[in-house]
Amino acid sequence: MSHATVIGAGVIGAGWVARLLAQGHDVIAWDPGADAERKLRESVDTAWPSLEKIGLVEGASKERLRFAGSLAEACESAYFIQENAPEREAMKVDLLAEISRTAPQDALIGSSTSGFKPSVLQQNMTAPERFVVSHPFNPVYLLPLVEVVGGERTSPETVERAMAFFKDIGMHPLHVRNEIDGHLSDRLLEAVWREILHLVNDGVATTGELDQAITHGPGLRWAFMGTNLTYHLAGGETGMRHMLEQFGPALKLPWTKLEAPELNDQLIDRMVEGTQEQAGDSSIRELETLRDNCLVRIMEALSEFETGAGQVLAAHRKKHGIPSDA
Repeated sequence: MSHATVIGAGVIGAGWVARLLAQGHDVIAWDPGADAERKLRESVDTAWPSLEKIGLVEGASKERLRFAGSLAEACESAYFIQENAPEREAMKVDLLAEISRTAPQDALIGSSTSGFKPSVLQQNMTAPERFVVSHPFNPVYLLPLVEVVGGERTSPETVERAMAFFKDIGMHPLHVRNEIDGHLSDRLLEAVWREILHLVNDGVATTGELDQAITHGPGLRWAFMGTNLTYHLAGGETGMRHMLEQFGPALKLPWTKLEAPELNDQLIDRMVEGTQEQAGDSSIRELETLRDNCLVRIMEALSEFETGAGQVLAAHRKKHGIPSDA
């Protein structure tokens, strides 16, 4: 087995390709879309400067990418295959079944699904014990988190193997021990997202104001301490117990709404107009570059204290002998 394979070369698939190349892997990609290879190589070119800043491993090269002419060609001789098809259950089930028939018997197979359970996705696979959900976060080439979820037919050895592989490519594999729709992170993100939609729909705030409510406050704390430990500090010397005793009753107040509002035309227009105003004259590529530069700086700062995503970056640099000023 000679290479890693990425099936589906959209935003997430291209992110996997860029990360794997930066970690010194030979990568074969396949996507049936028109002009997919050109778009993929452009995405890798966009990601590369940020990857150079955090440090490439020895042998890393964009030249190690090849685009296959068919799914079977892409999967042949692969030791790792990551599926990134659109979030449609039937499509993913069929695609993963086909991948499993053409891949080597001991190839590790993962799916980037953000919501489906692995037991559902592996139902028609050949040798389903080698399959895991491996759910990353955009941009995949910078953010280290990947949620690893095994299904009913996934072997414990596969989970261990997947965790080791993702750690080796500079990621933080989080083992989601119990199958659940949406895994962990997306369930948390969806709660915030639903509330945002309600606040915009009700005319309470604009998209820009709501983003400021995150970036200038809780978002900074989340980057290194998460939510639970932050609230532990809010309780003072007695920690979480006092925090819950003091602020717990407020949880019974009808502040938030659990169900998302109807996505009618008015709400969609408000969301589109708000985000377009925030973006101004900046193109998507320009915004991606801004995002990546900010993420690199934040991860650099956190690496000094070896906390949050910075801990992953510091450990990976030490393992591969990459200087901190890469």
